[in-house]
Amino acid sequence: MGMSQGKLGELLGLTFQQVQKYEKGVNRIGAGRLFELARILGVGVLYFYDGMVDDTSGRPLGFAEDDAPAPTPPGNRPRELAQLNAAFERISDAKVRKRILELVEGLADDQKNRSQPKRRR
Repeated sequence: MGMSQGKLGELLGLTFQQVQKYEKGVNRIGAGRLFELARILGVGVLYFYDGMVDDTSGRPLGFAEDDAPAPTPPGNRPRELAQLNAAFERISDAKVRKRILELVEGLADDQKNRSQPKRRR
């Protein structure tokens, strides 16, 4: 995702060796840490479970209770979010980051307003 283990460790408050152990599967990742990791990388938690299905049934591993597929949040675009987050992290000027955030929020609000039906008075 374009982020070093050292940088990720720094953002998580860990050493890069601890991040390596998570990545290699030596240490398990708790739910809270997984959530924080997803937030830092700009992806949904389900991103980490991509492709994890039982080869015989096609069912997601760990979801043996029913045949329903694992839920996917609406509008979840892990790759785009990760790219956006990685590029945003490279901007060192706080004022520029704030302006970009305002731009993105403005675009989202504008799109939301356009998609809502107009009220008649």
